[in-house]
Amino acid sequence: MSRKHLLLSTSRTHGTGYLEHAQEGVEWLLGSRSCRIAFVPYAAVRFSYDDYEAMVAGGMPNHHVRSVHRSNDPGKVIDDADAILVGGGNTFKLVHDLHAFGLISRVREKALAGTPYMGWSAGANVASPRLCTTNDMPIIEPASFNAFGLIRAQINPHYLDAHPDKHMGETRDERLQEFVVINPEVPVVGMREGAWLQVEGTSMVLGGGNGARLYLGSEPAVELEAGADLSRVS
Repeated sequence: MSRKHLLLSTSRTHGTGYLEHAQEGVEWLLGSRSCRIAFVPYAAVRFSYDDYEAMVAGGMPNHHVRSVHRSNDPGKVIDDADAILVGGGNTFKLVHDLHAFGLISRVREKALAGTPYMGWSAGANVASPRLCTTNDMPIIEPASFNAFGLIRAQINPHYLDAHPDKHMGETRDERLQEFVVINPEVPVVGMREGAWLQVEGTSMVLGGGNGARLYLGSEPAVELEAGADLSRVS
């Protein structure tokens, strides 16, 4: 089997229910069969894992969602699942707990062997090699910045290129330019709200709405629309 991932910028868009905007992508990822889904809730900080599991289950009514926090052996929940979902929240907290529970290599190996992987926000960020392009504050220090490395590119979810009038701080665009100056060999995909990446085998295609932006070394950033082929950075 080859890898199959759905990487979403966000769990919802304005005026839609939880994961509703991405149903086309979810059906592409999981098909029509009912799946046993292992859900990783560790990015949650301001609400409980129980509540997070219930919210995700409500957005995936045709599937059986079980959060890994319900087991003393979260790796076993991953091993037994038909698909893996990793939710959004704080990426530093997520990566801290993934290392603490020994799930980095466990999820990576299963996902690269063909088990469908879906992540949104922080859960999409950790499909990258490292957490370095997150938007989040470092509220906790993980053992390592290393993430799953399911794709070669770094993801920046919730990408915004607005520059409010009279605002003197750096924009997101400038921050990502800083990253590629220091890491010229590492591509970055800034996904706007509603966008996602569909990864299958060696292919990676931009889906959803509102597009994305590709940063790569000294090359000018490139605007991308739905349907763009990003296989070269997958």
